[in-house]
Amino acid sequence: MLEAKDLRKEYPGKLALRGLNLQLAAGEVFCLLGQNGAGKSTTINLFLGFIAPTAGAAYIGGLEVAANALKTKQYLAYIPENVLLYPHLTGLENLALFSSLAGFRYRESELRAYLAQAGLPAEAVARRVGSYSKGMRQKVGIAIAVAKHAQVLLLDEPTSGLDPKAANEFSALLRQLSGQGTAVFMATHDIFRAKEVGTRVGIMRAGALVDVRPTAALNAQELEQLYLTHMHD
Repeated sequence: MLEAKDLRKEYPGKLALRGLNLQLAAGEVFCLLGQNGAGKSTTINLFLGFIAPTAGAAYIGGLEVAANALKTKQYLAYIPENVLLYPHLTGLENLALFSSLAGFRYRESELRAYLAQAGLPAEAVARRVGSYSKGMRQKVGIAIAVAKHAQVLLLDEPTSGLDPKAANEFSALLRQLSGQGTAVFMATHDIFRAKEVGTRVGIMRAGALVDVRPTAALNAQELEQLYLTHMHD
């Protein structure tokens, strides 16, 4: 569902991404660990088509992103660190708007069902998003992804600033989506969460993917030690 082939991004005086090669299958959760500036957000922005690669290519659903920016966005949903919603609209109105922009028209009962499935409390559905917590905004983001029938979900630091209960709920939603065949690519600092939800974990340093492991082969402590080793070698 998602592939990078020799993907490279240079800025004047800085090499942000050094020849990334990666494949992500349907239903897989790939967690990318790395310090700030390691190249995680650059990777996500290349898959989104927000920036153009210097060399190599990013593919979504077998289509090259740079040449098919609009088409590939139909496969995608993106949840940044702070989900961008219209604060003066309700959760229900935001979901109706974003799903209609993706070409879907739903009855109110269907929209409410998507929000309920994403775990948004019923009392919040008709409240303005400006009053929502970060965790509640993310649940609307997940509902939008499901309503758009997104086959690939891109996440950038989604659990930062969430309390443990909200982070656990978010992890459960990701597992549910991957179980339904959604490919999930998550850039994160959260080693524990990467171990908990990831099927594979990659470690990025200075724009290079320096290690990839199946999470089943490591416990959280071993993953942390592996990460620290790569940061200090």
